[in-house]
Amino acid sequence: MLQMVPLSLLRVFDAAARAGSFRAAAAALNLTPSAVSHAVKKLEHTLGIALFERDTRQVRLTYEGEVLMRHVGRAFDDLRRGMDAVSARAPKLLRIHCAPSFAAQWLTPRLNGFLRRNPGIDVRLAAGVDYTRFSADDFDADIVYGQPRIGGLVVVPLGQERITPMCSPETANRIETAADLLDLPLIQSDSKQVQWADWFSANGIDALPRIGGRFDRSFLAISAAAEGMGVALESTRLAEKELASGRLVAPLAERSKSIDYVGHNLVYPRNIRPRHPLRVFSDWLLTELGLEPQAETA
Repeated sequence: MLQMVPLSLLRVFDAAARAGSFRAAAAALNLTPSAVSHAVKKLEHTLGIALFERDTRQVRLTYEGEVLMRHVGRAFDDLRRGMDAVSARAPKLLRIHCAPSFAAQWLTPRLNGFLRRNPGIDVRLAAGVDYTRFSADDFDADIVYGQPRIGGLVVVPLGQERITPMCSPETANRIETAADLLDLPLIQSDSKQVQWADWFSANGIDALPRIGGRFDRSFLAISAAAEGMGVALESTRLAEKELASGRLVAPLAERSKSIDYVGHNLVYPRNIRPRHPLRVFSDWLLTELGLEPQAETA
């Protein structure tokens, strides 16, 4: 049956079903309404069923039409995604997915420098809390927080980050020792791998800290601390702009034990040879982080 149905008829049916109007479908397809009506009738004749109920003002899908629409709609959506993925394989296109805080606080401020050095590369950056699975071929690489949750990836560690308390200069005037933090509102990043309890334990303090605000992303906690809401336990890498401008200070950086850890990794599929834009981006990324470009590690 399928080989008897031209794809052009299904395309017209899809447009008419989505629009709920032969006239609107005709406008979308640059056809006449009568051509759309003729194509739908030909499809109905081929299938031996009525796909639309017609009256003088509108058309409505029959039950069989709704069933077919669900399948045809998904098929055309998959076809569009496939075409987009193929066309997106342009030699100079680079599609990066990134953890939101790293994207907002570190990567985006430097991206213009990368583009100036590589004017032929077109970068498309998306930030999200869900790690990409690469199954839809939407991205070339992902900068993830922590370890990736799926296998089959090349994992390039992006170096160690230092975690230390930071706050506004006004709040810092009340801090001399680590114990002073117990009297101040502490800002917590719920998604952070290193929490206040870890930092207090590393500094020999067993008391439970008083949490003054909770955020699900580091960039929100950093912003809250800069506005004087309290003390955030954050990465100096992610907060480097605020630290450099003086909006944030790290009052205990030299008087307490900081925690160093590898927070972010660049990952991409192992079974696909990285294209030139990704190799260029990876080398630039490591260089910007003060790391030597290196062979990928599993």
